[in-house]
Order: sequence, then structure tokens, then C-alpha cells
Amino acid sequence: MRGAACVAGLLALALPVALAAAEARAADPYPTRPIRLVVPFPAGGPADFFGRSLANTLHQQLGQPIVIDNRSGGGGIVGTDNVAKSAPDGYSLLLASPGSIVIEPAITNQMPYDTFRDLAPITLVVSVPEAVVVIPRLGVRTLAAFVAYAKAHPAQTNMASTGSGSMPHLAGELLKHEAGIEALHVPYRGAAPAVNDLLAGQVDWMFADLPILIPHIRSGALIALALGSAERAASLPDLPTTAEAGYPKVLADNWYGLFAPAATPPEIRHKLNAATNAALQDPELRATLAKQGAVAAKGMTEDAFTAFVKAEGVKWGGLAVAVGAKIE
Repeated sequence: MRGAACVAGLLALALPVALAAAEARAADPYPTRPIRLVVPFPAGGPADFFGRSLANTLHQQLGQPIVIDNRSGGGGIVGTDNVAKSAPDGYSLLLASPGSIVIEPAITNQMPYDTFRDLAPITLVVSVPEAVVVIPRLGVRTLAAFVAYAKAHPAQTNMASTGSGSMPHLAGELLKHEAGIEALHVPYRGAAPAVNDLLAGQVDWMFADLPILIPHIRSGALIALALGSAERAASLPDLPTTAEAGYPKVLADNWYGLFAPAATPPEIRHKLNAATNAALQDPELRATLAKQGAVAAKGMTEDAFTAFVKAEGVKWGGLAVAVGAKIE
């Protein structure tokens, strides 16, 4: 009996200690382990560049590594769906662009997720203009000359995109609509493979995020015709805008934002918002993005970013329907 009483006494003493340890573990501030950042496009493209650039600075704010997970497919749908169905614990995040967030949901009834039911918008990360480029073999150096070429060769040019329903795809469809030209759409699983085939002459032209195009434009491997933005880019000051080239309605600034699974606790979402906005003010990160023709966001609250995403849905989703964009 004395032994049993001794054991019981030890257990009585150990129980509060164990409970206190469990409470301490539960109270450990987020994050306590590496965070997975899903980039829903292949490595080597602009989305991958933005994700890795952000990760290199964000980990300093959060005190944990940010591990990039490239999950391409479906114009961003595969990776977006992966995060939408991940545990809402703050350890699976998404860097997404308008395609899988607001454009593709507007033009298909078979989406595997609902953006505003299954995802929580955290903050805007970066905006970037789209440039339209052609291969040198076409022999054109201006947008007007390209439109004339396309009209003289109806449906004989191939337009690459980063995926059906993506911003580059929609920008190309908008140019086709405004210029009255025809072209065969060739969707890829991201910018990197699309640009690789463009450089190889397998396709003829495309819109794409400026960062991935700049080195090829400067080398002469690709001919830049216009920038689909309201203003010229500091990185390519001689490149006219689409408005200057005669097509003021062809405006297509892309953007990338941070999202989490919808049920992520508010305190974790708030911390991610604050940490990301702080990271985006880092001078080195802003300079890195600027050199590539991209603009780091100035910082948004979760509510402001949610409103922004919804407004983009009205703008681009409606436009996608109007120009007949389709998931292929």
C-alpha cells in the first residue's frame, strides 16, 4: 500500500507539470516550424521568382524557413486547390494570380474550389505589367506591323499563354478582340515552358509578365511590341504602352497575392498579413522586384485585399466572358 501511495503521490505531482508543459506548447507563438508556400506554376517563371523573392525576406519576419512548393497545372488551379484543401493551420500558403482566383471561376462551372468560401485573402504582394512579344522570324517590330501581319495571315500565328484563363491568355484574347485578328491559342503550364517554346520558334507571340521577358528582349531573342499598362516601365523606357500603340483598351497588369485556407485562425492570418507587409517594405526586396519591372505592394489589410480581389473578379471575370475565354 505504501508503494502504491508513493506512486500515486508522484503521479499527483507529475500531472500539474505535464499539464503546464502541454499548455506551454499550446501557447507557443506561430510559427514553430517551416511554412510551405505553394506557387501554382513551374519553377523558373515569374510566379516562382516572386515567391522565392518574398520567401527570402518573409522568413526573417516569421523566424521560420519558407519552403517553395511548385504545383503547376490548369493555369494555377491545381496548386490553388491544393492550398484550399490544406489544413488551416498557417503552414500551407498560396501565392496566386488572377487566373485561378477570379478569371477561371468566372468561365467554368466545374471549379474544385470556391475562392471566397475556401480561401482567405491575406495581402497583395506584387503587381507587374504584361508585355506582348513576338519571335524575330515574323519580321515585325511594332504592334501595328504585327496586327497587319496577323490580318494578312489569318489564324496562321500561334499565341502562347501561361494557361487557359490566365492573365496573359486574357490579355492576348483582348488584343485579338480589339485588333480584329485571329490566332491559335496554345496554353502551357506556366510562363517558363511557354517562353522556352517561344524562344525555340514553336509558337509566334504571347503576352507575359515582364520579368521573365526582359533578358530575352534585351538580348534580341524576342521583339517587344508594347506594354499592356497605363505607363511605360522604368526597366524598358523605350517600350511604348498599348495605348500609345493605338489600343488603349488592352490593359493587363498582372498581380500576385498571398492566400491561406479559409478556416485559418484570425490571429494567424493577422500575423501573416503584418509580417508580409513588413517584408514588402524591405529596400532590398523592393529593389530586386523593381529591377525585373515589378512593383512591390505598399501594404494592404485583409479586408482591403479582399475588396481588391472581388473588384478584380468583376473586371477580369466579366472581360473573360465577353471575349469568349475558355478553359481548354
